[in-house]
Amino acid sequence: MEQIIFSLISYSGEAKSYCMEAMALARAGQFKEAHEKIELAEECLLKAHQSQTSLIQNEAAGEKTEISLLLIHAQDHLMNTLTIKALAQEIMALSKMILEKQS
Repeated sequence: MEQIIFSLISYSGEAKSYCMEAMALARAGQFKEAHEKIELAEECLLKAHQSQTSLIQNEAAGEKTEISLLLIHAQDHLMNTLTIKALAQEIMALSKMILEKQS
């Protein structure tokens, strides 16, 4: 169980880092590189979702999941990263629009 929880935290944290890098790259006008970082974030989020799905499947199979502070923390990481990714994509689009208007 702890291994699944830590993989959720790890993959979510890695995805968050990629999103933060994407925003910095977009701010610098490096949109191709920014999109590549978002793609890397999506790969990490897919792995995080797979970990989360295994928890859900176990619960559906009758294995009760003990709700721990660590599990809540992992879920919080995942949900925050999903929000950050959505915001990063919007910031990237806005950055591109601003730079195009300045040109």
